[in-house]
Amino acid sequence: MVGFRLMLEVGAMAFMPDADPEAFEGLSPALRASLPLLSVTLIGLWLWRQPPAGRQIGVAHVIERLTYHQGRFPMRNWFTQWWVGLVSVLGGLSAGREGPAIHLGAAASSGLGQRLRLPHNSLRVLVACGTAAGISASFNTPIAGVIFAMEVVMMEYTITGFMPVILASTIGALVARVAYGGERPFQMSGVELESLFDLPWIVLSALVIGVLAGFFVRVARSGNVMQRLPFPARLVVVGLLVGAVAWWYPQVQGMGYDSLGAILNGTSSLDVLLALAIGKLLLTAITVACGIPVSIIGPVLVAGGAVGALCGLFGGWLLPEIAAGPEVYAMLGMAAMMGAVLQAPLAALMALLELTHNPGLILPGMLAVVVAGLTSRQLCGCDGFFISVTRHGLHPLQQPLMQALSRVSVPAVMERALVRTPRRVTRAEASALLDSKPEWVVIERSRDDKPTLALKAAALARWMLEHDENDNIDKDGRLDLLEIPGQRLDLAPIHLQATLSEAFDRLNTKHVDALYVEHGHRPGRRRISGIITRDAIERYYRFSDT
Repeated sequence: MVGFRLMLEVGAMAFMPDADPEAFEGLSPALRASLPLLSVTLIGLWLWRQPPAGRQIGVAHVIERLTYHQGRFPMRNWFTQWWVGLVSVLGGLSAGREGPAIHLGAAASSGLGQRLRLPHNSLRVLVACGTAAGISASFNTPIAGVIFAMEVVMMEYTITGFMPVILASTIGALVARVAYGGERPFQMSGVELESLFDLPWIVLSALVIGVLAGFFVRVARSGNVMQRLPFPARLVVVGLLVGAVAWWYPQVQGMGYDSLGAILNGTSSLDVLLALAIGKLLLTAITVACGIPVSIIGPVLVAGGAVGALCGLFGGWLLPEIAAGPEVYAMLGMAAMMGAVLQAPLAALMALLELTHNPGLILPGMLAVVVAGLTSRQLCGCDGFFISVTRHGLHPLQQPLMQALSRVSVPAVMERALVRTPRRVTRAEASALLDSKPEWVVIERSRDDKPTLALKAAALARWMLEHDENDNIDKDGRLDLLEIPGQRLDLAPIHLQATLSEAFDRLNTKHVDALYVEHGHRPGRRRISGIITRDAIERYYRFSDT
């Protein structure tokens, strides 16, 4: 993230006043209005060369890879994130740097785990570590980074997960402080809620913010409607809309943290607040709906701060003697909008605490975040922006069975006591198989030596005790193990790095009773490390502490 921010600053040196990547106000109206068209052109040319799967970036991509790909990230998407992240911010689109922070951090950490050939349950934790470290390094908010990683990306809280994520977030913050110092984006420690009479107005303001958050999510998810237009036409629509608004209100461009700082300091005019509250929110949603994968968290924070400031101004006009200042409502609006859009109340509260360095706002912040979140979910019917509900009203990462099984790798449950053998063996060979006291006898196919069945070793031992040497012996003097009565399981392969959730899915998709666990990466040189059965997985789930 230090490198990403440095590249933003280097790019800003080419055309931005004082090499500030947010100083769009200092550009001429014609230049700042034309920048979005140039930006969407560069992004479109890059995405046009990529397959559809290669265009996915940001937080949604991280969650998708964690859900369906064991936390493995394609390298091409990683480079796409660099390009789109830099061009969208420098090119004046309404975009933030949080999506790049999360994607770049998560993919880098996962890549390290893949190089070390760690099991997939460890890759899951590394994805959370990279997410937390990226946010922490980007905004100097280590606690918010941890909570965001667990609440939004992992969608679960575990003690074993917290420890490495906290460590990664701490190191990310330390690296950022070495490069940029310890100053937070907004230092508002002297602002407090002075009267409890503000609470009813805070509730009404949070209701408004919740409705706007639901509206934002619905517009941003209207991609099916926008897909009726060709992709180049959608790019032109975004460029023209952003450019038209930026001609008059350049505050809607880029990340907008300078505009948010002005809101908190009370130096923004009413028309600018309206442009940020409505214009930036709509422009960001339309950009996402048109297929340009920009980061939405920063623009949502800025728009929420503007809506909160407007509510504070209106409250001060109605109740001038007891109403808190608009800067209080602006800070509460930031957290309320973020919590409602993401359906992540705790992450929003931690962001409010660390961005403003003001613990006095936690109590009203809790009220605002909860009311806005419930309004967005219940009144507008919106789940979190990055959540795609698929089963029983839950995202796959939220389902208790998959959560529990994803934390454990296959070696923790598999049965290691086994022997491999061809289908036909002599009685002496069968006796030798039992000498090591295995649990299972894995029977291989004669053509490719791949196991197809597993026989309980106890069944073979019982049969040999009950029958003499000539029973079931063919003309070659060999015993057919498929003729031995006993429990036999159909097998399919799974890799040693897999988690129990992957094993459970594979059992269902392959319609088999058990899996043999392969170890090794070279074809023809893979070893069988053990067998994992459906009963073993179910026993683990029933009796484990998870």
